[in-house]
Amino acid sequence: MANTAPSPAILLFLPLFFSLANSQSFIGVNYGQVADNLPPPDSTAGLLKSTSIGKVRLYGADPAIIKALANSGIGIVIGAANGDIPSLASDPNAATQWVNANVLPYYPASNITLITVGNEILTLADQSLVSQLVPAMRNLQNALNAASVKIKVSTVHSMAVLTQSDPPSSGLFNPALQNTLKQLLAVLKDNKSPFTINPYPFFAYQSDTRPETLAFCLFQPNSGRVDSGNGKLYTNMFDAQVDAVHSALSAMGFQDIEIVVAETGWPSRGDSNEVGPSLENAKAFNGNLINHLRSLVGTPLMPGKSVDTYIFALYDEDLKPGPGSERAFGLFKTDGTMAYDAGLAKSSQQTPSTSPKTPVTPAPNTSGWCVPKAGISDDQLQANIDYACSQGIDCGPIQPGGACFEPNTVASHAAFAMNLYYQTSAKNQWNCDFSQSATLTSQNPSYNACIYSGGGN
Repeated sequence: MANTAPSPAILLFLPLFFSLANSQSFIGVNYGQVADNLPPPDSTAGLLKSTSIGKVRLYGADPAIIKALANSGIGIVIGAANGDIPSLASDPNAATQWVNANVLPYYPASNITLITVGNEILTLADQSLVSQLVPAMRNLQNALNAASVKIKVSTVHSMAVLTQSDPPSSGLFNPALQNTLKQLLAVLKDNKSPFTINPYPFFAYQSDTRPETLAFCLFQPNSGRVDSGNGKLYTNMFDAQVDAVHSALSAMGFQDIEIVVAETGWPSRGDSNEVGPSLENAKAFNGNLINHLRSLVGTPLMPGKSVDTYIFALYDEDLKPGPGSERAFGLFKTDGTMAYDAGLAKSSQQTPSTSPKTPVTPAPNTSGWCVPKAGISDDQLQANIDYACSQGIDCGPIQPGGACFEPNTVASHAAFAMNLYYQTSAKNQWNCDFSQSATLTSQNPSYNACIYSGGGN
């Protein structure tokens, strides 16, 4: 019997994809300011309102930006700097003063939803701030509560807080951080605050540059990776990284704490010795990530709900140190135009790029049906089914009892899923590529009661 049907949980939530409105609360963006060419805050506010971005994360508490976003409905994350932690930890009055200066003048007109205290503190080489982090968070949360302000407090972590992440079900935090993490997670649980993490498939690819790893990192068709601990299939690195964090939280008894992705992204260019940065790869990763979030499929361990995700970054930051890629994560140019189309315009439909090496010249509204090429292996076809059915299409017809279940073969089911994915996408040439295993045909593959959509211009 062909193993082609997605899980019932996936099918339950896929139809919701088509009912999503303009602004989506689970799609956010990071607004870094290490640059000397950024547009005025009002211009940035106008840009954000023209997109489906529902939230923005600031690394500080710039009053001009916070005010510019007033009455926009856009959620705002503000940050207390690493240098603020000692005073916030040692003096509750300092926390009150911080709230009085950075929150109360703007809230609730400016929709501040979260305050992050420090950035990647637990994995800094200088560990002097670690012992002060939890007291600082607690004092800041108490100051907010005393002011009757419903804003949560957290702190952002790098993936280096985990010592084990593969397979995802084995995810574990660094044992050296256990005591601090227990205190930190207790504070988050008591206040229903999220655990915020920075998973970057880009960096995972740089440590394993095989072509199949690139496809896995870019949400492209691939054979997937089975978690040896629980048998669950992963078709992308993002889900694997997020679920590794969930497993680590579960191992400590805090599985109910919400996970928020504070940063993830892909650079559009880099230095000549860097592997992975390119405009095509950046478009593929961010475009497919956005479509994945919109599908509401979730992850294998947390199905049916998209993790709130802040993409890095709104603009390139030309003053950032480090390799060239550090200055090339921007989704938009500073003149307000797109660096590339990741599908964030309010009028955008899903337009994922299925191959970083496929030319990106649009060929919209191509007629015909998308079907597998002859001679493609069942493994590749199954990967195509898994990918297509995870992208917001209705694969119910190829489940038992569906109009297209018979003949019950991988090739037949793949043809239906691949075509439906193509027909519901922008019909660009890469939407019928599937790692060069698909082709367009002018012959309608419909049969009996199994109707393949498409065929017209």
